[in-house]
Amino acid sequence: MATEQPTKLRVFSLNCWGIRFLSQHCAERYEMIAELLDRERHDVALLQEVWSERDFLFLKRKLSSSHPHTHYFKSGVIGSGLAVFSKHTIQDALLYQYSLNGYPYMLCHGDWFGGKAVGLVIVNMFGMKAHIYVTHLHAEYSRAQDEYLPHRIVQSWELLQFVRHTSCEADMVILGGDLNMHPQDLGNRLLRAHIGLRDCFTETDKFDGCEDGHTLIADNHFTKKQDLVPFEKGIRIDYILMKGSKRVNMKCESLSTTKGSVANKPFPYSDHEALIADFVLMQSEDNRQHGVRNTEYSDTVPITEQVDLVSEARAVVKEGLCQTEVLLAKAMRLMVGGLLLLLLPLSMAFLPCLCSGGPFSFSTMGFLGAVCMIVLLTGALLYLLFTTHIKVLKETEDQMKLTSNDLQTNLSGRRVSGSSSSDGSPEHQPFKREE
Repeated sequence: MATEQPTKLRVFSLNCWGIRFLSQHCAERYEMIAELLDRERHDVALLQEVWSERDFLFLKRKLSSSHPHTHYFKSGVIGSGLAVFSKHTIQDALLYQYSLNGYPYMLCHGDWFGGKAVGLVIVNMFGMKAHIYVTHLHAEYSRAQDEYLPHRIVQSWELLQFVRHTSCEADMVILGGDLNMHPQDLGNRLLRAHIGLRDCFTETDKFDGCEDGHTLIADNHFTKKQDLVPFEKGIRIDYILMKGSKRVNMKCESLSTTKGSVANKPFPYSDHEALIADFVLMQSEDNRQHGVRNTEYSDTVPITEQVDLVSEARAVVKEGLCQTEVLLAKAMRLMVGGLLLLLLPLSMAFLPCLCSGGPFSFSTMGFLGAVCMIVLLTGALLYLLFTTHIKVLKETEDQMKLTSNDLQTNLSGRRVSGSSSSDGSPEHQPFKREE
């Protein structure tokens, strides 16, 4: 089989922690990041938490010679924070904003305002079509009581569906970003099992970085130690994932991370550590001519394991659905209570004894009416929010059920094929479809 010479590819990924007026030394750190990218000249840089478009434009100016092709993904109230800088021409781009992303009233967390999403850029590099994805999932604020787990599972499901349905014609797939999940968390296992993405940390021949590949470490000047409990040394929540095709063999030759402090600088690039992956690409002439497509499901993970993962994810989504239905009932009670309270000052206004000199003045009744109206509107808005969340959770569960049934059909077909080849009989082995 004729093959071309191996091609090298370098990919950079970093959560920049770029919250203007809130993140420490934001402007100075963007200067440092620009210097790093300009000096190292990676083929592609995937950045997260570039919340200000002004900061993106600053980086774009600084990197105009090293990374002349850029795209900034816009969504949500303050943006998605996702940006791509490339040495190679970006042919196309697509954004998908996750359906669930926290709650607007959780101001101290703020994920809802960020418009968390996955962005895709299609880049033609070295004669190969690369589908490069950058994403940022909802944060985990408490390992013990993770109220956002159903939201993150929905995001993981939408991410894998987005990648699966948009990467069929890709020669190679690269996904980089802050997944806010540990390596063996359910959402991470779904990504690896169902679309065959491989973790560069476990696949690389050479690693140089923080212990166990941690990207949030205690030694980082900006890290809040309480965010690491109960993992004192650090956690790995940032990833570069990869997938080749039958046309292109993709191998991670080396992976490295920053290690907290930066030489000759007073502080790190971010509260997260950066990832740098070096790939070796080998293109097959024969497969390229035949235009072989990527497979729909991963052929490296047993179907039974994929079915079990979907069942586990459905259980989390169902639990989230029950929790949201409770919140919906509370919103309804708040709305009804506000309506009843609103009727009270309205009825008082018609009583003659209260018109003047009574126990309540018109200003007092106006104030009470305003408070009741605020309660009523708050309840109504929360009711609409939770109703939307319930629909998203139900839709996700329905999609998971379809996928589970399809996987079980494939599993049954393989068993029948194996039985037929072993004894020549076409005996059909039944399977139980999920209801």
